[in-house]
Amino acid sequence: MAVKLASALLLIQLSDYFSSGTCGKVLVWPTEYSHWMNMKTILDELVQRGHEVTVLTHSASILIDPKKAASIKFEAFPTSLTKSDFEDVAIQLVHKWTYDLPKATFWSYFSQVQEIMWTFSEIMIKFCKDAVSNKKFMTRLQESKFDVVLADAIGPCGELLAEILQTPMVYSLRFSPGYTFEKYGGGLLLPPSYVPVAMSELSDQMTFMERVKNLIYMLYFDFWFETFNMKKWDQFYSEVLGRPTTFYETMKKADMWLIRTYWDFDFPHPLLPNFDFIGGHHCKPAKTLPKDMEDFVQSSGENGVVVFSLGSMVSNMTEERANVIASALAQIPQKVLWRFDGKKPDTLGPNTQLYKWLPQNDLLGHPKTKAFITHGGANGVYEAIYHGVPMVGIPLFADQPHNIAQMKAKGAAVRLDFETMSSTDLCNALKTVINDPIYKENAMKLSRIHHDQPMKPLDRAVFWIEFVIRHKGAKHLRVAAHDLTWFQYHSLDVIGFLLACVATVIFIITKCCLFFCRMFATAGKKKKRE
Repeated sequence: MAVKLASALLLIQLSDYFSSGTCGKVLVWPTEYSHWMNMKTILDELVQRGHEVTVLTHSASILIDPKKAASIKFEAFPTSLTKSDFEDVAIQLVHKWTYDLPKATFWSYFSQVQEIMWTFSEIMIKFCKDAVSNKKFMTRLQESKFDVVLADAIGPCGELLAEILQTPMVYSLRFSPGYTFEKYGGGLLLPPSYVPVAMSELSDQMTFMERVKNLIYMLYFDFWFETFNMKKWDQFYSEVLGRPTTFYETMKKADMWLIRTYWDFDFPHPLLPNFDFIGGHHCKPAKTLPKDMEDFVQSSGENGVVVFSLGSMVSNMTEERANVIASALAQIPQKVLWRFDGKKPDTLGPNTQLYKWLPQNDLLGHPKTKAFITHGGANGVYEAIYHGVPMVGIPLFADQPHNIAQMKAKGAAVRLDFETMSSTDLCNALKTVINDPIYKENAMKLSRIHHDQPMKPLDRAVFWIEFVIRHKGAKHLRVAAHDLTWFQYHSLDVIGFLLACVATVIFIITKCCLFFCRMFATAGKKKKRE
């Protein structure tokens, strides 16, 4: 009986599998760290649904490990940069962005952010050159006949590979600085009157002076700040394709943009048909904790626990900062689980346990969790939204200040500055989000919005990838704006033509009036003479 039941279930699954008719070959150009974790969630689901997934990786890859993804095929290409060199550069850039950048003024901060992005750009362009200049490697890819390229937009080259292989492409992206990729590569319209510029840390409820600032920020990102060194990328893409082109022209050919956010996280703004939200696609129901961790959590009683993690990329916290934090945690009645890899702080209280790794999603989903101290990484913030946990945000670099600013605007978080906060500041912030019910209510409201969707975010991501495979692209969703020049897009040619017509009509009327005036004047003079 059991065998028959298993066979019936297998037949149902196989019928669903074959009836979909969407199984294809997916080529992936990923990016490291949390970006890879996001991407891998989608890839695992694609494999589960019968697709053949091939991930391109270079010999210097830090986190992309073929041994940890047996169901995914990996195509590796050599690069002169070693893994340790790449990791050292990444750590240095994160350290500089976290500790050394002047946060007092917008202009000095973002001028140095641009330098960091350009350093990252140099590494990315090297990896891309090593891939596309490897003839055997590219021949192997061309012979594989892929159905779609899935790429993380923050790590360029996927769009170039898609162009070379003449394959439809799907982007995955949280956001780019100033939304430059979304605007110039995707054609998204983002009015500065009510859409805060990405990384401006403003909300959509802006005062007059904040709207002035937002407009200035938009102009700055549009005409001064460059996420990458575009001249180099434009030249490189033109050389590879053998024709004049630009980075953004190649990016405009993307069939779909899967944005890793949603209206529970983001502020409302206009969208295009080939943009869709998949925010929180990695979130899952909480699993059972390891026994020793569960025992510690249960020992908290009615006070509950606080989960604390500043992510995987920050491991060199100074002793002074660690002691300030530990001292604050020791003053609260809750038990604390702190992801920390360093020297044990002298001020660590008996209520705090240190762990080199935490099952973060499972802890946030535990009924005894009262608050989450986070650096503001999008993955962690979404797990907190998913489980309805209020946050104390201590942003460090990249998109983290932007993410925490959004959570603060939605009433689900309190923000602190890592460098200047005192033990009292952190202690008071924790007491606020734990004891003031409005923070929990707002966090639960965001959670309800997140769960109340017609389709789960992961299913939506897979649907659109399969949609592109089924229809061999999605050009019918692509706006015609991509085919217009900047002056055509803003109707400057039409405005110029209409102004010329008006000017011509005024000129003709003026000339006619002058002509008739002279004629009548001449006729009048003749009558007087007579």
